[in-house]
This record gives sequence, C-alpha cells and structure tokens, in this order.
Amino acid sequence: MDVLSDVVASMRIGVPRSARVEWPAPWGQRFPSAPGSAGFQVVLRGSCWAIPPEGEPFPVGTGDVLFFPHGHGYGLADSPDRPLPEPDCDPYAPAELFSSASLEGAGPVTVTLCGGYRLDAGRAHPLLGGLPEMIHLPTGLGRNTDLRAAVELLGKEIDDPRPGADLVVPALLDMLLLYILRAWFDASADHCEAGNWAAALADPAVGAALDGIHRDPAHPWTVESLGRRARLSRAAFSRRFTQFVGRPPLSYLTWWRLSTAARMLRDSDAALSTVAAAVGYGSEFAFANAFKREYGMPPGKYRRVGCPPPGGGEPVRAGSAVGLQQTGAE
Repeated sequence: MDVLSDVVASMRIGVPRSARVEWPAPWGQRFPSAPGSAGFQVVLRGSCWAIPPEGEPFPVGTGDVLFFPHGHGYGLADSPDRPLPEPDCDPYAPAELFSSASLEGAGPVTVTLCGGYRLDAGRAHPLLGGLPEMIHLPTGLGRNTDLRAAVELLGKEIDDPRPGADLVVPALLDMLLLYILRAWFDASADHCEAGNWAAALADPAVGAALDGIHRDPAHPWTVESLGRRARLSRAAFSRRFTQFVGRPPLSYLTWWRLSTAARMLRDSDAALSTVAAAVGYGSEFAFANAFKREYGMPPGKYRRVGCPPPGGGEPVRAGSAVGLQQTGAE
C-alpha cells in the first residue's frame, strides 16, 4: 500500500458512520468535542455558517467539505449570530451505519451530510497529528473534482439506499476520507516547510523511502538501503528524512512495523508468528519483546484486552463499531 492509503487504513477503527440531515431555517447546532474521532460535514444543498471555537464564523456553500481531524467541537448555523443549543438525542442517537433526518421548521432548507471515523487515538499517525483543527475544502468552480464526485455518490446512496448499501456506504466513507486528505496535502505541498507531512509526501527522496517502508515493512531495511531508494547518500538521506518526518528512518520503521502489528492483532486472528514475520521480525520472541517495549504489554494480552482509549473507557477491540453520537462528529 502507498503511504496515504496505509495511514487511512491504519488509523480508523470499526465502521464509519454518516447521517443526512435537513435543517430548515432558523437553525443552529453546537457539535461538542468527540475525542478519539475525526468528523466531517458536507453541504449538499443550500448554505450555512461554520462557527469554530476560536476565530470568526465563515460561510460554507453547496458542495463544501469541512473536516475535523482531531474531533474538536464547532458549530453550524443558518446565520453567524444564531444561538447554538446543545444537541439532544435526535437525530444522531441511532447507531445505524447511516441515517436521515429532517428537523422542524418553515424556512429555507440546508441539507448536510455529516459523519465520523473512530480513531485509535493512542496510536495516531503523525500525518494526522500535523493537520489543523478544521479543514475547509471548497469543491465549486471545478476545484477538488474527485472529492466532489465522492460526496455526490455518498449523498445519493444515503438519500436513496439500494440493495448493497451496507457495503457501499463504508467504502464511500473511506474513499471520502482519502479524497479529503489528498485535497489538503495537494493544496499544502507547494507552500509548506520541512517538518510538515505534506512536504514529506511531496519530497521525492523522503516520499520514495516512506513508500518503500509502507509497501514492504518486513523488508530488512537499513539507512543505507533506504538512502539508495531515495538516491541520496546515507548521511544526507538520514538528515533529510529526520527533518521532514520528525524522527530518524529506523525509528520510524520500527514504529510503523509495530503499529502495523497492532492493527493485525486487533483486526485478525493471525498467529503471533505470522504477525511477527509480516512486520519484519525473525522470531516471535524478538517481536514480543519489541511490542511490549512499545505498547507496555505483550502482543497476546493486547489482542485479548484491546487498546484502552485515552482517558479510560472501554477498550477498542477488533470489529468494534461506533455509531454517530448526537454531535455528528463521531
């Protein structure tokens, strides 16, 4: 897998959720923080105002996408000075894969598509950590056409579910997340500095090394072999990789191998020896020692008890499903 696909696959847990909501004016809604999640809002019809916790409200038009990679709170309303009530249990309380709701009112209607992804917050990839609190991606006037197409497909599937929707919608939600990240990194790569993941992915040398690590984490990579892949000397490559990614090449390789192993333990029944081999460890013993140093528990226990989310709560286990809360941000 390429880097971005791999990161998207690794950071999400369970099944993503979505809801289509009709908001007749006047309306306003506060969406509280939802730690351990990433959420989005798409305006399918009409327009509204996005109200961040800090900073000035700004208008959002038809087709625009708002992405909240850290689950921070925000507000939406038909007017920038509209009061924002706390959410009640309607319409987001149901835990279905996707739902639709229409609120009461007689004014012009704005239709939004909201949704969220449950993340392994304790093992978030640094790519996600470097994103801002809120990302606004306009899709009008020929901009971000791939993202717009994904939005239209998802909106249509939720508005009029047909046979197979339970398979189609999760795939479209994952595709939407990938297109959101693509659009952001494409827009950021030309004007970012070293140390930013947009720059790392765009840099030919660092990007080539990251691609090799992610496509084949079991390969016996060394700084020298990664430098050859990047077409740089060993020393020049190590400096450049560390500058862009924020950690040395072999440190990142170990971290990614163990993150991949944790995902395999969580999402499959593969034997520990199989997991060890898949991430480049020659013996189950060596793998178990490395895993325990990183996660604070042996891999077998991790598989049994799951990974506790920050702040306590129920462990995240393979196949866990997270429904939309009333916030729409999870």
